[in-house]
Amino acid sequence: MKNLYLVRHCKAEGQPPESPLTEEGCNQAEELAEFFSTIQIDRIISSPFTRAQQSIEPTANALKIRVETDDRLSERILSTENHEDWLEKLRHSFDDLSLKLTGGESSQEEKNRAESLIAELKERPEQNIILVTHGNLMTLLLNDFDDTYGFEEWKQLSNPDVYLVSFEENDHKLDRLWE
Repeated sequence: MKNLYLVRHCKAEGQPPESPLTEEGCNQAEELAEFFSTIQIDRIISSPFTRAQQSIEPTANALKIRVETDDRLSERILSTENHEDWLEKLRHSFDDLSLKLTGGESSQEEKNRAESLIAELKERPEQNIILVTHGNLMTLLLNDFDDTYGFEEWKQLSNPDVYLVSFEENDHKLDRLWE
């Protein structure tokens, strides 16, 4: 059985890639390390965004595992233009996966890049892998395993959040682990 732990980053100071964790986010990162302290982990892969890497650093240090970064786990850019109704546009992007705003990435493009990583990992020998990402991408990945996940479920995600996707042959199981 292969286990992928999908982790949404802890509370951050902003949305730019270089935004660090808040003080509360740093405390949450320590809670994540405690959460993973009794779980066998073979590999950790993170979005290159600062908030994602800082979220998993305490876990990696405790487990003595190097954090790899992969651009395919980065948060997407919805648009390079400011939109007063960005939340509504985001909602539409979950309904229409091909919707692409100026300078942005469609949900389908975001999904495709993350799915390529998941496909690679399913072929690897490591059994227990942590993937640290962002709310948008996490929700789209969860949608791959349970098509009821969409905009409303994105709104319900916490910072941090942890889901487990377990694969056995051609079957999978999805569980939310973070309370």
